[in-house]
Amino acid sequence: MTQTKSVKLDDTTHKRLADLARIRDRSPHWLMRKAIETFLDSEEKYEREKREDLERWERYQLSSEAVPHEKAAAWIENLAKGDVTSCPK
Repeated sequence: MTQTKSVKLDDTTHKRLADLARIRDRSPHWLMRKAIETFLDSEEKYEREKREDLERWERYQLSSEAVPHEKAAAWIENLAKGDVTSCPK
């Protein structure tokens, strides 16, 4: 099911949208949908990561368990070299 929503755009944004739609050979509607989907994907990912970070912080506050700096630094160095392994615990 789809629903219609309206968005008020200033003249400059409206022109930019129309110009890009013409260049891309897409409708302004398609570009707006794509932009909204991309924005939502990004913001949902940000919120998931923020929630995970808060959960980790709460676990740390309760347990005081953390990965020692030396282990974390070595893991990051290996990642930079292309040696992808699981995050140290």
